[in-house]
Amino acid sequence: MILETNKKNKKNKKNKLLEDTRIYGLRTITSFPDIYSETELGLIKENHYVHEKGKVTNVSWAVETVLKEGLDGRRKRLLNGDREDPEFVACAAETIDIIERFADKYADAITRSDFAEKGASLSRSIRTGARTMSEALQIFRILHFAIWCTDCYHNTVGRFDQWLLPFYRHDIENGIENRESALELIEDFFISFNWDSDLYYSLAWGDNGQSLVLGGMLPDGSNGVNELTVLALTAAKEIRVIDSKINLRVSRDTPSELYEIGTELTRIGLGFPQYSNDDVVIPCLEHWGYKTEDARNYAIAACWEFIVPEAAMDILNINGLSLAEVVRNTIVGHLEESCDMNTLLAFVKESVREKALELTSVVKNLHLEPSPLLSVLMRDCLEKGRDMSRGLEYNNFGLHGTGISCGADQLAAVENLVYNSGTVEKKRLLRAKESDFAGDSDLQWLLRNKAPKMGRDERADQLGDTLLGYFADSLDNLRNERGGVWRAGTGSAMYYVRHSRQLPATADGRGAGEYLPANFSPSLFLTNSGPLSVLLGFSPKSLLRASNGGPMTLEIHDTVFNDEANCLKDTQAKES
Repeated sequence: MILETNKKNKKNKKNKLLEDTRIYGLRTITSFPDIYSETELGLIKENHYVHEKGKVTNVSWAVETVLKEGLDGRRKRLLNGDREDPEFVACAAETIDIIERFADKYADAITRSDFAEKGASLSRSIRTGARTMSEALQIFRILHFAIWCTDCYHNTVGRFDQWLLPFYRHDIENGIENRESALELIEDFFISFNWDSDLYYSLAWGDNGQSLVLGGMLPDGSNGVNELTVLALTAAKEIRVIDSKINLRVSRDTPSELYEIGTELTRIGLGFPQYSNDDVVIPCLEHWGYKTEDARNYAIAACWEFIVPEAAMDILNINGLSLAEVVRNTIVGHLEESCDMNTLLAFVKESVREKALELTSVVKNLHLEPSPLLSVLMRDCLEKGRDMSRGLEYNNFGLHGTGISCGADQLAAVENLVYNSGTVEKKRLLRAKESDFAGDSDLQWLLRNKAPKMGRDERADQLGDTLLGYFADSLDNLRNERGGVWRAGTGSAMYYVRHSRQLPATADGRGAGEYLPANFSPSLFLTNSGPLSVLLGFSPKSLLRASNGGPMTLEIHDTVFNDEANCLKDTQAKES
């Protein structure tokens, strides 16, 4: 049932329970006021760096701990902790009171509708913790809903099959749920993410960045795939909604059966699961200084950045560096004086470093709004009496690297056509780029169609690895003002559009203003290649130092999945 408030009578609100769901909580207020006016925010921006809206967002809270101990347990941590910031302590305590009263309103409405046991369960569990699957999912819904109300517009779900597992096993062992009823409950839970689809604008209706993670390594190093992993994938397949967006953590030890289930979802056309490789991500997080147990416990942000639950106040999309532009400008400025490829690459490396220093130096005096609710749900904030907006154990910033394939392809074209074969003179290439290939369409065709391309040609793949390595090098040993590191990545978010519009013609044959490929993807001019070649080409060793996030997107024609057998791994073909 969905709890809905009748807003016609504001003095005596009546609640209506709609049928056919076991999860409660529906937003009826369409907007929430900011704590700052536009004038106040403008004054803040005069002396501070404000990222996006200046909100604490894109974090993953301590779901399992909070569900087990309830809000009264969080209150005890607060009252028994230090009082570093008395104002925060007062705000956190008030926030806990408000959330409990908010839950009580739902509990009262449920009780009045002849569901007294469920009403009492909600009032009790929000305070003392969940005992069952139903209670755990209901508490999560209430808290998730409340987080939205604080304008945390990237509101992640975390490692769903891990934090729910103890409650699922308890219910199965005690006969409270069976597999079928548990599946139905999970489906109700997933559907609840789509009740608030207007909270965050996205190109795809319902894609609100509510990312959910399944599978992967556990903090102790064991395999986290369990019965809930499969149930969650099954639920997503049956209900066919975009949110919550599933991310499947995989590794060299992942059984093929899990890929087969994931491929069934791909076949439907939902655009997920997204896959993340533990064999790459975990070592990279460790490289950046995350403790091994925290690195192994990573979750996924609203898009695809890797975040550490409970202890991280990371901002992982704070800016974007256009690798395509850096390479383009280096060729324009230094090609004539570079006698060979090694000389040109040295200039590229220095240019990447200079651009990285320019972008990172801008982020000074960072401003984040206080976030007492999320602080209540994170590790250490209550014990220290300190709002998470001031920093947590990890305070790292992420810098996207856009247009890597464009950058690599430019370098490969210069090496192949200028230095190796001598087919193209330096002055001709520079003149064509400055004129946007006016009067030299033959050269543009040559660069687009005959020059090496990352994802097809080995040398271009190597140059892509080199370029990404330069980007990682440029951020190594840099510290932000909060003592955190700068994380290099291959994502683009919205930057691939912004960077494309201002970028003149490039040495891969791309015309001025033409779009760059999004994220970690091959050139839009790539031909005569296939998925395996692309995946191999975009698997550079430098990813072990540059995995802030960046999806490789492959668009596959739906005829590939005409036959259900095509979703299975063909081991016989592999052996032959």
